[in-house]
Amino acid sequence: MADELTPETPDEAEEPIKQRKNGLYQGVSDELAENMKSGWADTELHGLEPIPQAAHTAARRAALSARFPGERLVIPAGNLKTRSNDTEYSFRASTEYAYLTGDQTHDGVLVLEPTADGHEATIYLLPRSNRENGEFWLDGMGELWVGRRHSLAEAEQLLGIPAKDVRELPEALKEATGPVRNVRGHDAGIEAALTDKVTAERDEELRVYLSEARLIKDEFEIAELQKACDSTARGFEDVVKVLDRAEATSERYIEGTFFLRARVEGNDVGYGSICAAGPHACTLHWVRNDGAVRSGDLLLLDAGVETTELYTADVTRTLPINGRYSEIQRKIYDAVYEAQEAGIAAVKPGAAYRDFHDAAQRVLAEKLVEWGLVEGPVDRVLELGLQRRWTLHGTGHMLGMDVHDCAAARVEAYVDATLEPGMCLTVEPGLYFQADDLTVPEEYRGIGVRIEDDILVTEDCNRNLSASLPRQADEVEAWMARLKG
Repeated sequence: MADELTPETPDEAEEPIKQRKNGLYQGVSDELAENMKSGWADTELHGLEPIPQAAHTAARRAALSARFPGERLVIPAGNLKTRSNDTEYSFRASTEYAYLTGDQTHDGVLVLEPTADGHEATIYLLPRSNRENGEFWLDGMGELWVGRRHSLAEAEQLLGIPAKDVRELPEALKEATGPVRNVRGHDAGIEAALTDKVTAERDEELRVYLSEARLIKDEFEIAELQKACDSTARGFEDVVKVLDRAEATSERYIEGTFFLRARVEGNDVGYGSICAAGPHACTLHWVRNDGAVRSGDLLLLDAGVETTELYTADVTRTLPINGRYSEIQRKIYDAVYEAQEAGIAAVKPGAAYRDFHDAAQRVLAEKLVEWGLVEGPVDRVLELGLQRRWTLHGTGHMLGMDVHDCAAARVEAYVDATLEPGMCLTVEPGLYFQADDLTVPEEYRGIGVRIEDDILVTEDCNRNLSASLPRQADEVEAWMARLKG
């Protein structure tokens, strides 16, 4: 990784280059500075087509405007975060900002200024690096270091929103009058500029609204979720093909294999991949992925590709590493499959959101009673929640730009609401028998099974967006055999 410009003299080299002289960093000769100002071609792009979701983001901003008339609304993308010393994490724009603009650049801010008939939207962005003061090659965030940015004029064409220099925004916000709402937690500089103009309660109302607005997906979002699921299915196929190499290394080979598919076909993984082999499958969010992969064990792979437009899949399959379930593994797997089938069947318009969880939990409770692990009757088990020792988690959640989408929505709008067409959720029951659980037979211990699919509520029932991946045990074995050749 290249370091920033090194001064030419020993004395200057002893200190990092931080001080500017006449707008330029010390250690740069006047002749070189002048040379770098000229001789560059005009690379401004003209006639750009709007991004595919521009019409959808405009409709979303219109709905937001109608909800908060007469108020200034401020939605930041967020800033780069330091990973270590002078390196940053890869940037991912805030969900609220990307949802309303389609833009994904750091430091951007969407501002909706109130007008007599609604709001006027402006997107504040970093413009292209300045070539007159040397910023483009001397600054660590200059374009010769981190790549070309769109000009403000280009951004306007792509996003369909008037664009201004974000460096002017903090001062403008300080001078602004009237009611303001801000999405907090993404940009400390913007929050400082608004410190005496906002309240936590009002800002939370904005965050809640934007979370609930995403409960029902539009056609663009549904297409993106399908794309994410399709790429994820290919990523699972990639993993099956290299299980022998994973056995020779560790769970990290599985993680890296899936990540390659996510980066080639999308933006990233939508969350840390869970590549849990053997007893690690009993740890719900096992993301260390440093354990052994052994023939005869199960692999619980919970992973999702995030598309370039930031919509993620969330899929889990529990696979026999050697391609065949043992008798006890199949027994537990089939129970979870039956529970998932019941859960998926309960996903339909007009049903209570909680119905799919209740349906899946009932099946699992019945199995636990049947196996003698807990004393019935089943209604008693469910009333007391006794099955939760082995089921542990809820059966699903909303899905979209966040893997746990719409998380700020009110209870009455989410878990206590009814399902509507356009909602997308996961159905993911599981059974987990910890390796040290002395209440179950020894043959159960260390086995964890989860099966998860992404289900879209349709006008008449539902559609499984991840249905291309087999779920039934015999189908899983046949699929793995084909992929392994």
